[in-house]
Amino acid sequence: MTAIDPTAERNARAHQYSQEGRGDLAIPLFEEVLADRVRVLGTDHPDTLASRNNLAGAYWSAGRVGEAIPLFEEVLADRVRVLGPDHPDTLASRNNLAVAYESVGRLGEAIPLFEEVAADQVRVLGPDHPDTLFSRYNLAGAYRSAGRVGEAIPLYEEVLADRVRVLGPDHPDTLASRNNLARAYESAGRLGEAIPLYEQTLADSLRVLGTDHPGALTSRNNLACAYQAVGRVDEAVALHEQILADRLRVLGPDHPDTLTSRNNLAGAYELAGRLGEAIALFEEALADCVRVLGADHPDTLNLRNNLAGACYAAGRVDEAIVLFDQTLDDSLRVLGPDHPDTLASRNNLASAYYAAGRVDETIALFEEVLADSLRVLGPDHPSTLASRRNLEAAMRARESGSASSPETGEA
Repeated sequence: MTAIDPTAERNARAHQYSQEGRGDLAIPLFEEVLADRVRVLGTDHPDTLASRNNLAGAYWSAGRVGEAIPLFEEVLADRVRVLGPDHPDTLASRNNLAVAYESVGRLGEAIPLFEEVAADQVRVLGPDHPDTLFSRYNLAGAYRSAGRVGEAIPLYEEVLADRVRVLGPDHPDTLASRNNLARAYESAGRLGEAIPLYEQTLADSLRVLGTDHPGALTSRNNLACAYQAVGRVDEAVALHEQILADRLRVLGPDHPDTLTSRNNLAGAYELAGRLGEAIALFEEALADCVRVLGADHPDTLNLRNNLAGACYAAGRVDEAIVLFDQTLDDSLRVLGPDHPDTLASRNNLASAYYAAGRVDETIALFEEVLADSLRVLGPDHPSTLASRRNLEAAMRARESGSASSPETGEA
């Protein structure tokens, strides 16, 4: 009879909890596994390095990016030293670090790192290796995050074609590529292409993965958001309600995807003019996000921003300013001043100042946001264009004494 390795068993449970979005349970187990492997195997053993990488990933998933990024950086340095720069684990570490940089808006560091990793994986592993395809897929996502959709879309299309050829049309990674190509089309305003692709991907996800698979639920969520973007609000609300019910049943009330669905449904209610329902649902979801993910998790910050936006839409401007101000302070501390969500928070606070008649503060803040958006995102990014429109509208209003509401948006 084979003896059970308690460290391996704890590691397996930690991975399971991590996949379920239960960072509160995964992180202590990963920390225990790491301590055991350091003690038994030493700091430079590949399994120890893998445990440190896993712990960094769990920190990142839980929104503890301030702990995740230094640990990813340390693991990468040690893998370069111990395994060499071209080892597959080293290449994976570079990809993971780039993903973490992207998640906190450090796109100027993330994109070159993704580009380097993809080039090295082509050289070391070959162009058709799944890790190479994954890095190119991530690079396309970083381009989209930076507003460089003209580069993101061709790369997504190439990766999709390669995944169809290498993995087959029904592989989960292929379905994910189609889903994200649709998102890129949506970001570029090509909704006439995005929605049919979302619908096709959803049909295939349901057929291949099953109705209750998280990937199929994500496809339905993205389709609902696209319906919302083109003003098909009744369809969006109905689909968001179905998705939330299914995620509650399949994943449970505290899973991050379930919390995301509650946020999305509240946003659809707001768009439909059902502000009372929207605000109540945003408030409930925010309280649960704070409890489950923590006050500093990016999803928590996003929910607080969205609650503030709903209060703003309902004419509760003083409440909106307090919430926008709190979100901005937390975003600056957690994500940094250049993260796109931080820039969005500053834009939204400026809009609320304007609604409260604080025009001089509005213009000063819009000027700062526009300058930083130009530097970080570039002149053609949708957020930069919105910032310029908002500043111009506020300046015209000050000159003429008229009032027109600037644009707010989700962080």
